[in-house]
Amino acid sequence: MAAEEAAEAALVRLPPKQREPAGEDEEEKDAGGGDEAAALNGLVVSGKVGSNKLDTAVAESEAETKEGASTRESDSNILDVSSDFPREKHISIQRQLADLEKLADLNEAEKKPCPLCPEEKFKACYHHKLHRHLQNLHWKISVEFEGYRMCICHLPCRLVKPNLVGDQTFSKMGAHYHCIICSATITRRTDMIGHINRHVNKGETESRFITAPAPKSSHEVLKESDADVQVLPNYSTPQKTDSYFNPKMKLNRQLIFCALAVLAEERKPIECLDAFGATGIMGLQWAKHLRSSVKVTINDCNENSVTMIQENCHLNKMKVILRNTKEDDSDEAIEDGEENIGSIEVTKMDANVIMHLRSFDFIHLDPFGTSVNYLDSAFRNVRNLGIVSLTSTDISSLYAKAQHVALRHYGCNIVRTEYYKELAARIVIAAVARAAARCNKGIEVLLAVALEHFVLVVVRVLRGPSPADDSAKKIKYLIHCQWCEERIFQRESNMVEENPYQQLPCDCYGSMPGKTAVVLGPLWSGALFNTGFLRRMLFEAVQYGLEETQPLLKTLVCEAECTTLKQFSIHSPTDENKQEECGVYIKTPDTSAESYLVHGKRKSNEVIRNPTKRQKCENSAEHPAFYYNIHRHSIKGMNMPKLNKFLSYLSEAGYRVSRTHFDPMGVRTNAPLAQFKTILVKYSTPTYTGGQAEGPVHLTEDLQVGDHVQAAVDGKAGDADVRDDNKSGGTAVFTKDCPAPCAAD
Repeated sequence: MAAEEAAEAALVRLPPKQREPAGEDEEEKDAGGGDEAAALNGLVVSGKVGSNKLDTAVAESEAETKEGASTRESDSNILDVSSDFPREKHISIQRQLADLEKLADLNEAEKKPCPLCPEEKFKACYHHKLHRHLQNLHWKISVEFEGYRMCICHLPCRLVKPNLVGDQTFSKMGAHYHCIICSATITRRTDMIGHINRHVNKGETESRFITAPAPKSSHEVLKESDADVQVLPNYSTPQKTDSYFNPKMKLNRQLIFCALAVLAEERKPIECLDAFGATGIMGLQWAKHLRSSVKVTINDCNENSVTMIQENCHLNKMKVILRNTKEDDSDEAIEDGEENIGSIEVTKMDANVIMHLRSFDFIHLDPFGTSVNYLDSAFRNVRNLGIVSLTSTDISSLYAKAQHVALRHYGCNIVRTEYYKELAARIVIAAVARAAARCNKGIEVLLAVALEHFVLVVVRVLRGPSPADDSAKKIKYLIHCQWCEERIFQRESNMVEENPYQQLPCDCYGSMPGKTAVVLGPLWSGALFNTGFLRRMLFEAVQYGLEETQPLLKTLVCEAECTTLKQFSIHSPTDENKQEECGVYIKTPDTSAESYLVHGKRKSNEVIRNPTKRQKCENSAEHPAFYYNIHRHSIKGMNMPKLNKFLSYLSEAGYRVSRTHFDPMGVRTNAPLAQFKTILVKYSTPTYTGGQAEGPVHLTEDLQVGDHVQAAVDGKAGDADVRDDNKSGGTAVFTKDCPAPCAAD
């Protein structure tokens, strides 16, 4: 009887659907006796079993029923497109690849199945193979939206239309994407992108999934030049994060800081703009080191990047000034007892818009790729004698790997040459000069650096139509011989030349069949460096302890002066026309009053310190254009001299010579290519000594490379000397050829 009462009490607790079969079992039990089995919701319970075991079985059945009901309810919510209630996001929608790997438990040393593929499609495997599968299939072809990745899913969430084969019906599971906004399933990636764009156009950007913000612990804090910035895990990949931070561009940031520090010494305070802030690392360095000398504005058009910039300002104890806001509560992030080091203005605008609306003394452009789209806006409102610096990272087009892209962006025709890096710098400067000339402004190039990852150009703005005309005249075409690598800028002429290749010093166009030369450009034909500005940049680098930049700046100073590093010196007090600025002697015009009689203007020391006149004097001796690579012009079977010895040989021959940062084996010199090869052959030694004389090969024992005219005049006398030497049996091996054509050459 106790068992029967317990069974009746359990039946009362069961749902209505499970009570009916239980009633039938009761009638059968009454008819057949207490020893017969009673079926309760699929469970066979004997009448002799105690009440405790029966209660446990009924409780387990209740738990299973609730789990099954909740599973069916969640599945219906996921597939219900019209539902507006928030739901849990699908497992194929993740923020990071690590979150997707957590679903598969890759840490365990067991075979694990793919969480987004059925077992019949992808069998269980070990963690290394499963990691490649998740990364190369699901994560690689995903669709990104607002920090989430909608990975491709192969689970049976979406059924393809059934196919009738004979009397049987087959339904195949298809690959698809789950929309993060409306939970719709889309089969193709392009259709999914269009589907998301339609949501954005309608203003439906809020996800109906229950999404949590990215955890703070995922941010990594990096330090560069005493400035701390927090970055996302994928900070070095621009396609995976909004706040892009490239550690390889540290040298670029230090060069720009030195240029800004030099400008801050000329006039205080100056308004400077970092048009593409990303993490705000560059503007933070400006404000932290230069303090009250600069008014920093960091701009970015991405909302996530602006939020990151504000957090980094709080991290460096900087006060944030938001444009177009009534109040700013940014001081809350600073602890009690700590004061603000400075203030930084943070704006969220398009770069072209903010440069059109406001005027700045210093503007830096560092977009992802080319910067030609922002040049017109940069020169629109930049102040007179201000500085515009730009970093171009589209090296594939500038280095002649994608020539059609260079033609589209810069309107320039280029080919791959031995001096392709300097060619890239001159292409960018030509685009800058054209953009400045459209705004009636001229430019003076202060610095042009082309390294492996970027091309940096820093120019000073000179307002007025006359400087604009002078800058426009320096944009010329280049004639390049593809056979001997000779090059020369095309002469200005209003008449069309029948054969412009005759301007080349070489005679390849006459001796070789077909066309041997190409016309490149238009390019900048002026100077690439300003010596005085580079010396002041070097002093600022020493003052602020930027050790990575100092070797490059020393090379740039030597390249600007076209001297070797042995002759390099910061101080040269013997020159009377040099004054000391910040510990560095800078060449200035004559300080006498008679040399500065300007009509209609008063004579004062301000005229003497005019940066424009000072830089014109500093640029009086321009460095030669382009450089030669000694490996490209070496002779087969000959060992070349060391680079430093070769520089001394060229200098002894009477030519200006220096190394270049564009090429570690490049030589910048004003020597013609023919004389460059002559000296290179003269001091080269054969690779084998059999049958050859010891020492370097001398074409003519008494011939000096620099005395071309004197050797040509004394050609006949040289012939007589050669005959006498041949008769005496002196140097018949090396003076067998006639020296008169060599001298003329």
